[in-house]
Amino acid sequence: MSQFMLQDIWKPVIEIVILWFVIYRIMLFFAGTRAILVLRGIIVILLAFFIVQRLNFLILEWLFTKLFAISVLALLIIFQPEIRQGLANLGRRHLFEIIKEGEDFDLVLKEVLTAVENLSNSKIGALIVLAKEDPLSEYIKSGVIIDGRPSSELIQTIFTPNSLLHDGGVILQGGRVMAAGCIFPLTQKEQLHRFLGTRHRAAIGLSEETDAVVIVVSEERQDISLAYKGQLYQGLTREVLFSKIKEIFKTEGGRWLKRILPAG
Repeated sequence: MSQFMLQDIWKPVIEIVILWFVIYRIMLFFAGTRAILVLRGIIVILLAFFIVQRLNFLILEWLFTKLFAISVLALLIIFQPEIRQGLANLGRRHLFEIIKEGEDFDLVLKEVLTAVENLSNSKIGALIVLAKEDPLSEYIKSGVIIDGRPSSELIQTIFTPNSLLHDGGVILQGGRVMAAGCIFPLTQKEQLHRFLGTRHRAAIGLSEETDAVVIVVSEERQDISLAYKGQLYQGLTREVLFSKIKEIFKTEGGRWLKRILPAG
């Protein structure tokens, strides 16, 4: 009797471990690509499908079955480059080498805000991105990879007029300056004020497509702005900017959110 009870216990445990491993590898496969966002949507559809199936709603079950098949097909067609990138990354990563703590949040943020303040006082424009959870690898690859420790001097040097990297934006992820000279999508909003230039439109555009926090320094007005979730907050002081970024990130113990290590 006890042997059968033991068998009933270890089988589900092994199944759960195998299922966890498979899900883990799938998430690792798509990590750092836009396809991860679609994958989350497919997971939601799957959960809804299982609930509908349990409740024996035949019409909804048929509908979700078709919807799931279309979603998988769309994933394979639309995100073919990302899937190819995921395959390459999968072969280069070790099993548990995916999560790494970032630098201390307050120290990094202090360096960023010091650079922002100095750039504003010097009438030098800047576009700085603080990555959160959404993958930004597509935008990182559009610029020049740096992957260096952040400092106010480094950021100011990047945006110095006539430097090779002063156009475009800088992306900080996991407490590191990942890339400079990055290109971002411009917002399609038509009701924006005419004095908002390309930097502000790029900041809003990126914040519409990702959960990143984007800081903009205007060289004409020495104005400091912040874009988040499609909204632009203008005329911010260093203190207000610091408080707002801290509020948005809501990091536990004042640390950066964890990030996926770059492959290779």
